[in-house]
Amino acid sequence: MKKIKAVIFDLDGTLANTLPLCIQAFRQSIEPLVKRSISDTEIIATFGPSEEGTIMTLAPNHYQKGVSDYLYFYEKLHEICPMPFDGIEDLLTTLKNKQIRIAMVTGKGKHSTHISLKKFHITHFFEFIETGLPLGPRKAEGIQIILDSLPAIKKDEFIYVGDAASDIIASRKVGIPVIAASWAATAEPETLKELNPDELFYNIKDFTNWLYTKI
Repeated sequence: MKKIKAVIFDLDGTLANTLPLCIQAFRQSIEPLVKRSISDTEIIATFGPSEEGTIMTLAPNHYQKGVSDYLYFYEKLHEICPMPFDGIEDLLTTLKNKQIRIAMVTGKGKHSTHISLKKFHITHFFEFIETGLPLGPRKAEGIQIILDSLPAIKKDEFIYVGDAASDIIASRKVGIPVIAASWAATAEPETLKELNPDELFYNIKDFTNWLYTKI
């Protein structure tokens, strides 16, 4: 792998343990509207599109209120995840100081992404932020937009860092190296391993130490 000049991060499960927060916010916003309980599995099965897509699937007759309530609860319950994973802010600071370009491509919707980045006080690290859409996954498209925005950097000088199988698939589709982040409790390392990421890390310290040898 060449020297890395740009790092693109996922958000949920990569920068912070936000998935339990997402699930709780979905449950509190959607269950009163559809008048039944919704399981974690049912919620997670809708992931890929942004949160608006989840609400479109689980509460299609209450879309506007569902989205509004979701964002209300997502912000209100954010103390479930008050800060990024330990070591992430130090890593972002070091990358910034070394003039490594930093971007984000997440499946989250624009509003919840900005709520979390603001709560974590890390918005300023990201030069480009591409978020998800209600109608379906767009990670490969988002990554391609970042690549097009940084034409002086070759594809093999980027890495994408994400915790999901879809992150590996999207990175392969656009042709950049991909690092599997398996440090969240919600990660599925065996699934990630089967997709042959360029590297797989079980903790942020090991990832950080590896990355510092590549920049």
